[in-house]
Amino acid sequence: MDSVIYFYQYMVYFYSITLTTIYLFLAVLGFMNIRKKRLRYTKKEEALFNLYPEVAPGISIVTPAYNEEVIIVDNVKSMLNLDYPNFELVVVNDGSKDKTLELLTGHFELEEVPLDYTYKVRCQPVKRIFKSKNPQFHRLTVVDKINGGTKADAMNAGVNYIQYDYFINTDVDCILSRDTLKKVILPVLDSNVPVIAVGATMRMVNGCEIDEGVMTRVRPPRQFVPTFQETEYLRSYLVAKMGWSVINAIPNVSGGFGFFSSRLVINVGGFDPLSHAEDMDMTTRMVAYMRERGEKYKIEQIPDSCCWTEGPSNIQVLRRQRTRWGRGLIQIFIVHRRLLFNRRYGRLGMLVLPYAFFFEFLAPVIEATGLIFLIFLLFTQQINFSTFWLMLLFVYLISITVSMITISYDLTVKKQYKKFREYLRLVVFSAFEAFLYHPFVVFFSLTGYVQFFTRRSFKWGAMTRQGFSRATPTIKI
Repeated sequence: MDSVIYFYQYMVYFYSITLTTIYLFLAVLGFMNIRKKRLRYTKKEEALFNLYPEVAPGISIVTPAYNEEVIIVDNVKSMLNLDYPNFELVVVNDGSKDKTLELLTGHFELEEVPLDYTYKVRCQPVKRIFKSKNPQFHRLTVVDKINGGTKADAMNAGVNYIQYDYFINTDVDCILSRDTLKKVILPVLDSNVPVIAVGATMRMVNGCEIDEGVMTRVRPPRQFVPTFQETEYLRSYLVAKMGWSVINAIPNVSGGFGFFSSRLVINVGGFDPLSHAEDMDMTTRMVAYMRERGEKYKIEQIPDSCCWTEGPSNIQVLRRQRTRWGRGLIQIFIVHRRLLFNRRYGRLGMLVLPYAFFFEFLAPVIEATGLIFLIFLLFTQQINFSTFWLMLLFVYLISITVSMITISYDLTVKKQYKKFREYLRLVVFSAFEAFLYHPFVVFFSLTGYVQFFTRRSFKWGAMTRQGFSRATPTIKI
């Protein structure tokens, strides 16, 4: 028994040291990447699109909508207001049962047009196509289809219709920055290697002020769960993904906001409706496709905050989100198990998937077993408290340090909040994340693992929308 205890203790020790080292290494790479992109892509390069609109590559935006009457109008207005000379917006009404389609038809003066539609990738049947009679909304198309049960099926319906070489996959609860399209296309135009996808920083829209689809004031979330997620998201994008981007090893381009090659997505068969992690599944299949054909590729990550999404407002909604993510992660390793440790797939097989397996998939398992092991040692009085508190403090300070680095990176990219106390709110919440938020994430991830093996079918939990905060109107006297 003693040998088992010692083995487990050393295993956890080296596991923690390895993970800490990797994250600090990514933080250094991420900082270098942020500085490089800030120097290379300035307002001067973005202004060229307005001076020479004829050379701006066309970009499609695809956003599925299912029962989104609360936010659909603001969302569409926001996307139609993007500052870019050549884009289209395709909204996929995925069989909504509320007033989503009715609101779209009324606000944007839509009328049905002839059904000119080709099924390049599989999806549920499309019933109607709507375009606006008003030239002001000429960029907007609404695809009305039979509900497919997943976002992936709705995305495929949009991908079938788009006309441009690149498209943005985003959610209907997202608000995009006006300069988003300029920022995501610049790394594509600047690369000598084909860029197959681009990711950007996502943040919580909870607490921000939106007026007629335009963000008028960026604020940190007021509720507890979204505030914890704000720092968690920034850590994922500004530290992890910006670091991985340097060595072309980004594990996934987020399903909430991702920029993709249309041709490649169609070539790999579109998004998988059976996947519970369609973003990582798509990224994995795209990279595998390029590796199998011996073609060079690149996946870019930009540090700019381009997308604000409505995060889970309470523990119940967080549970639905994280159990689905847990099911999706374990599904990735089952569906793509042939790629794991397969040298034929380069960084994907030898770095990206092994890291995700050991430090993302196994992390909740190790943390849970570690807690059980700790309780056992407490009851058997086998803990050396003189070193226990020291190690616990070390781990805690490392996590705080990474969060502080993340917040400083965000300030380096752009000062989003106006007041110092708003950043201080993120710092304070980071200090309590390990105790008040992270345990729920671990538990919900493990619940997702158990659900995957014990349930045959899953319902995609509905996201309870609260809508966007309005800017306080100015009263003229």
